[in-house]
Amino acid sequence: MVEFVWEFVARAEQLAAFEEHCSKAGPWAALFARCPGYRGTRLIRDLENPRRFLTVDVWDNLESYQAMRRDFSGEYAELDRTGEGFTESERRIGAFEVI
Repeated sequence: MVEFVWEFVARAEQLAAFEEHCSKAGPWAALFARCPGYRGTRLIRDLENPRRFLTVDVWDNLESYQAMRRDFSGEYAELDRTGEGFTESERRIGAFEVI
């Protein structure tokens, strides 16, 4: 399995919208759930900075993630554009293999 980790700092006035957008019941997870190999999403809030979050998306393997990016590139880009309105910053931490 592989996990893709992103860091976000949500805008104070958009905190609830960000949480909804990135939660395991949000539109990102709904898009990913349409794809073989997707295993789930976790949204993690920083205890010291309540506007800082990590998302962790779990996939069977790198190939299943890459297929999603290829097959749903337009929908992915649209969700990404929408999410930009909820955040001050976004940073890809990396892709990690579960061992």
